[in-house]
Amino acid sequence: MKLCTSEQMRELEQAAVAAGTSLDELMEQAGLAVAQEVWLNLGIVAGRRVLVLVGPGNNGGDGLVAARHLADWDADVCVYMTRLREGDKNLDLARERGVTVFNAENDAGYEKLQEAMDGAEVVVDALLGIGPSRPIEGTMAEILRRLGERTGEPRPPKVIAVDLPTGVDADSGRADALAVTAELTVTFGVAKVGLYMLAGSEHVGRVEVVDIGLPKEAELGLPVELLTTACVRERLPKRPKSANKGTFGKVFVLAGSQDYVGAARLCAEACYRVGAGLVTVACPKAVQSAIASALPEATFFPYGLLGDDTGHLTPSWTNGVIGVGMHDADVLLMGPGLTQHPEVAESLEAVVELGTRPDMAAVIDADALNALATWSDCWQYLKSPSVLTPHPGEMARLLGTTVEAVQADRLGRATSAAKTWGQVVVLKGAHTIVAAPDGRVAISPHANPLLATAGTGDVLAGTIAGLLAQGMAPFEAGACGVFVHGLAAEELSEELGDRGLLASELLPAIPRAMRTILHGKKPAPGGAASLFGGLGDFSGLAGLGASPAAGPPE
Repeated sequence: MKLCTSEQMRELEQAAVAAGTSLDELMEQAGLAVAQEVWLNLGIVAGRRVLVLVGPGNNGGDGLVAARHLADWDADVCVYMTRLREGDKNLDLARERGVTVFNAENDAGYEKLQEAMDGAEVVVDALLGIGPSRPIEGTMAEILRRLGERTGEPRPPKVIAVDLPTGVDADSGRADALAVTAELTVTFGVAKVGLYMLAGSEHVGRVEVVDIGLPKEAELGLPVELLTTACVRERLPKRPKSANKGTFGKVFVLAGSQDYVGAARLCAEACYRVGAGLVTVACPKAVQSAIASALPEATFFPYGLLGDDTGHLTPSWTNGVIGVGMHDADVLLMGPGLTQHPEVAESLEAVVELGTRPDMAAVIDADALNALATWSDCWQYLKSPSVLTPHPGEMARLLGTTVEAVQADRLGRATSAAKTWGQVVVLKGAHTIVAAPDGRVAISPHANPLLATAGTGDVLAGTIAGLLAQGMAPFEAGACGVFVHGLAAEELSEELGDRGLLASELLPAIPRAMRTILHGKKPAPGGAASLFGGLGDFSGLAGLGASPAAGPPE
């Protein structure tokens, strides 16, 4: 599903006007869609109290159109405006239908606002749209403060946001302290990037994207997409019945140390769980003996001498790793658990300069990223098409900035870095961002605290490497790996809630998540889904056919 910034949305609107659709027609379609979502949520609109909060711009105009349609369907509609909209034909049309209209400028004590809120079953937030982000203050702040109090009561109204909740930035997802928290956000034409970035995603509720007549061909050129089951299903590698382990590629894993024994096992097993054919683990001898019993399917390239093993990678063993271990690998995965010892950094420089090659993909994670951050011109030596998987701290070190700066502009930082480095960047965290050098971006819909535990990043690195081994391009492998990893956690959260996951428990959930993507979620025995003969996941049908052309059913 495509996403857009506020500037791109304005360009789409201009393209629609150039194609013969007026801004008034776009507003009419937007307002009608909001009104339809109100009655879909209420079921019966006649006699039901709806409060429409109307701001000064086009977003407020959408709200007035919605109010008019709701009045036509006999809803009890009240409009509360931040200020008078002189000469607004949509306001005049609403008044003609008997809609009660209040103006904050004539409601000094906000008594009319409070009265309207107290009786409302639905509040439509049409205060601010996708215009420039601004501090919430004055009248707007008082309205939002009272709305927040009302929604915190035992029987709160449903809040439906028009395009995006007031106080949420359309591009970054930054949210004002008074930002509206909606149960449903009705967004127009194309969903906005900020709806799927923290903290905005915590305010939007369910997102319904409605068609208002924007040109579809213009939407196709948008570079940012939200990852969905459907798009990942189309990209996952095929599994021919005639295959053997060589069909699905060889991954060489350079990971682990005596300090982080489990890292090598987690990323190597993830390669297998996602479908790689053969995984070889290069690690200290002491680490091999610790993980071999837990991962008997792997082959090993141990380095170090018994009795003379430093417990981490050293330059003395690098030539063997490069010349023997990596020589026939399809994918190199390096970094998890290697430590930040100076000898490790020196060894990894040699691996990058001498071991990477154009016919071998690479996943660079964890301590390998920390090593690269100390080597200013490392990118010119990295010959493999690669996927870099930094968390915000590692990204800050790579860019020479702060974690706060990275988190304040996650999309911008990831896309800029991918272009500069010429490699795919996976900026981890809630709503992980996958950015390609050519400007394409994929954003994960998942934001799950269950993943906030040690080792889950190692599992993600292995998931991406396993997909690369099966022939996927770096951007597609990064995007699909992120989605599979996130979905596996979502399915586990049904059992575990939001805490208590061990990273190793994520491993068997990976193939189950892939099954869900490819075939739909298997229904529980005797569950309602069994009535449909196990036809699969119907979540993608949500909203289809739900918005009628003119009004509510009789």
